[in-house]
Amino acid sequence: MGLELLLAWGLDLWLGDPPTWPHPVRGLGWAIKALEAPLRKIFPQARQAGMALAAIIVLATVGLVLTLQFLATWIYPGLGFIFSVFLIYLALSVKDLADHAQAVYQPLVSGELPAARLALSRIVGRDTAKLSEPEIIRATVETIAENIVDGVISPLIYAALGGPALAWGYKAVNTLDSMVGYPWGRYQEYGWASAKLDDVLNWLPARLGGALLALAARLIGLHGWRSWQICWRDGRKHPSPNAGFPEAAMAGALGLPLGGASSYGGRQVNKPGLGDAGRDPEPADIAQALRLLYAVSVLAVLSLTLLLVLVNFMLTR
Repeated sequence: MGLELLLAWGLDLWLGDPPTWPHPVRGLGWAIKALEAPLRKIFPQARQAGMALAAIIVLATVGLVLTLQFLATWIYPGLGFIFSVFLIYLALSVKDLADHAQAVYQPLVSGELPAARLALSRIVGRDTAKLSEPEIIRATVETIAENIVDGVISPLIYAALGGPALAWGYKAVNTLDSMVGYPWGRYQEYGWASAKLDDVLNWLPARLGGALLALAARLIGLHGWRSWQICWRDGRKHPSPNAGFPEAAMAGALGLPLGGASSYGGRQVNKPGLGDAGRDPEPADIAQALRLLYAVSVLAVLSLTLLLVLVNFMLTR
């Protein structure tokens, strides 16, 4: 599996997520939307309907991937290997995240705030129409930090543990959480199971992500020790049990305070501050956050590959 991880990671850096290609996440999104109405009719309570949704989506995703991989391997073992690499590649989003962040960064450096707000709206859930330049930068840096876990570390860890089936089981949970895992409004009860599953699956990767961010910061000449300190000092302040760790590590690495007030669907949310107060955000902070994204992805894939090699060596002695 170590070779599959390396090849899948390389494919992701090279190809990203071409917008003209069909992507399994879009299929998951369609299924999640399609199931809502019938499940709400079948189950009298929204939480029960949401639990059924999570079970159906995750089990169907894992079952489908296992079936397709079995068939590919049965046809030809080499085809099974290629299929495994391709599916793990589709579960990663290093280049796609970087491309979306660059789409915010480029208008910012050109002074085109409306274009930057529009690009940001494609990658965050918060309201972006009235954000100032510092708020746009802060939101972009925060989403890079959070998605280092969701789009890089967690898929790699679950692929290492259980191949593409487990990686896509994780992606199914993450997609459920992004679509219905809101602690307010119509999804407060319906999305409860999806949000809790995502919290459980990201618990360890988020903390490893904070540690890897601090190490990556040290390696590329940023504030590694401060990143480590602030990760463990402020990581638990965030409303999410997981998102605070990579965001706090990012705040420490850049010397940039994150968190604060944001608006979601017209609803004001005040998040605790992460990091030390000091300076205002600058467009260059997005570029530094992207350097950290790539550095963390290198550390994650190499460390997991080495671990798999060691485990395989120990088992075959």
